[in-house]
Amino acid sequence: MKRGTPALDRFRLLAAVLVVAIHTSPLSTYTALGDFYLTRVLGRVAVPFFLMVSGYFLAKGNWQKTWTFWKKTALLYGVCILLYLPLNIYAGQLDGDFPRRLVTDGTFYHLWYFPGLLLGLPIARFLGRWGLRIALPAAGLLYLIGLGGDSYYGLVAQIPALKTGYDLIFQVFSYTRNGLFYVPLFLLLGAAGRTCSRRASLWGLMFSLGAMSGEGLWLHSLQVQRHDSMYLTLPLVMLFLFSLLLGANRGEARTARRLSALAYVLHPWCIVLVRFGAEVVGLEALLVKNSLGHFAAVLLLTALVSAVLLVLRPMPIPAKVRAWREVDLEALTHNAAVLQKALSPGQKLMAVVKADAYGHGAVRVCRRLQKSGVRAFAVACLSEGVALRKVGVRGTILILGYTPPEAAPLLRRWHLTQTVADAAHGLELNKQGQRIQVHLALDTGMHRLGISAKNRDEIAAMYRLPNLKIKGVFSHLCVSDSLTERDERYTQQQTELFFDTVSWMRQHGFAPGAIHLQASYGIWNLMPQSCAYARAGIALYGVRSDGAPVRRNLDLRPVLSLRARVASVRRLHPDEGAGYGLAFHADRETWLAVVTIGYGDGLPRELSQRGGEVLIRGRRCPMVGRMCMDQLLVDVTELDAVSPGDVVTLIGRDGGQEIRAEETAERCGTITNELLSRLGSRISIK
Repeated sequence: MKRGTPALDRFRLLAAVLVVAIHTSPLSTYTALGDFYLTRVLGRVAVPFFLMVSGYFLAKGNWQKTWTFWKKTALLYGVCILLYLPLNIYAGQLDGDFPRRLVTDGTFYHLWYFPGLLLGLPIARFLGRWGLRIALPAAGLLYLIGLGGDSYYGLVAQIPALKTGYDLIFQVFSYTRNGLFYVPLFLLLGAAGRTCSRRASLWGLMFSLGAMSGEGLWLHSLQVQRHDSMYLTLPLVMLFLFSLLLGANRGEARTARRLSALAYVLHPWCIVLVRFGAEVVGLEALLVKNSLGHFAAVLLLTALVSAVLLVLRPMPIPAKVRAWREVDLEALTHNAAVLQKALSPGQKLMAVVKADAYGHGAVRVCRRLQKSGVRAFAVACLSEGVALRKVGVRGTILILGYTPPEAAPLLRRWHLTQTVADAAHGLELNKQGQRIQVHLALDTGMHRLGISAKNRDEIAAMYRLPNLKIKGVFSHLCVSDSLTERDERYTQQQTELFFDTVSWMRQHGFAPGAIHLQASYGIWNLMPQSCAYARAGIALYGVRSDGAPVRRNLDLRPVLSLRARVASVRRLHPDEGAGYGLAFHADRETWLAVVTIGYGDGLPRELSQRGGEVLIRGRRCPMVGRMCMDQLLVDVTELDAVSPGDVVTLIGRDGGQEIRAEETAERCGTITNELLSRLGSRISIK
């Protein structure tokens, strides 16, 4: 519990040790009461801790990963079922009751945790939708009901009506320590993430643990327990314990996390192997009959097997091996707040995350923006929208581009909102017989997609189509990035036509729904508009398309930095050449650094011959020669020393210097939108 340590992950190891102790009874040879206290009182904090950690991190992610976590738990349970099937067969447990145990109690004694979590997680999530003020008392009531069938059963069973009720429960569940009565409370206590001062947590833990100790020993003396997993004071102990750990927690210890999970799953097999091995080598007295020796042998074997499996697992490729993007999510959050503040009252951001969020990684961008309160997103195509739904992105996802009408079932399946590209598109979408949500695109002068804003008959016809639920109307301003008099006049004409059409729609009973007109440059160059949304794309990522001036200078920060490494340093003598076509000729003694990125990673090939530069050790260095598919050359003669492995910055800051995306795009005669969205999949995102 030392401050500033990965306390949660490290405590998992202790919890795993306690689980092993519960199933090996380390002190039973020496003191039955002491063993009871260790395994049936102190040891009962282990499983609630695992549940609270799960609830805490699920809630921290706004419960977006609930379904993914549920599926992974189900998959792990399936693996465990197969792993312990030989022992089930050996013990003759493949009887008629096996299907019930599979669903409710687990197919082996420690596997109850998995069906419990699979049932308890949806219950906790359902209760959580009502807020913790309702969810926690409701889960607490379930826990109290379960308590009557666990530690307090002998007392409760004296009332015939209650005994009859619990007997009915036990026809379905062997114990009330399950996903209905036990699991939801601890998931929600973890989700609450309540913390108090370190001093209060320590004192609270001491007093509540003392109370639970007294409660457990008292019930044990009365011999009333049917089981002993649930105590009245256990939730209070867990609240203070978790508060203490949470207050100290900083960072993570993935190895500890994985070791604890493997130990939980594998230790019953290790118990069997220790008993078998002890019999073979004639050490049953030490390794089986002596409870402490048995516990130590099982724990050691469990740790050894878990460590070996951990070492043998596939090793992930580090993000910074070759070339990578650093995405500053704090800058993203800042930009979203600045843009939101620049909008008119009641207007909300619609985050444009097409082309993998302009090369920034759409999944992580959407997850962070959801935490910041953004509830509407725009993508280019169906596949981008489905990909976001699959990782749990909620809210409105508007497809700005064309989707073939025959894909309408997918639009409905994934609750995506489709742009009506023109009247013919709307008619074909309607013919599919799928009730789908759409936004009408109005062509106000860009002549790309949309129904002409002047063609009121076609607009009215869309509202008569029964399978199209029109949830919004929008248009796109094609020269809002320009401040010339002619372009500003054209933008004004588009704006007036859009709002005139929306006004006509309302007058004729056609509800336009959520209207939106401004994109990034509409936010920079127009006054705030009375719309539901503003579609922020490139501005959200803290850069402009080019260096052209804007009317409103907003405090936006670049979100993406692009970096690579020096692979090798080469010395060239005067008149020697380098690279394809020997396009670079040294006119002096020159040192060249080979950098691990090229046009195969999305960089414009001409950049190296159009004055492109990089930052190495806080200094600007020119690119030279022809860019290769996977590498480029940099002149580092002016630097004191450059070594293989040094970090090279192509976009971003290094020391007091900065290369902005606008600068790089301008050198190549393009815009940042293209430059960033072309960055290839080989460039990892950190």
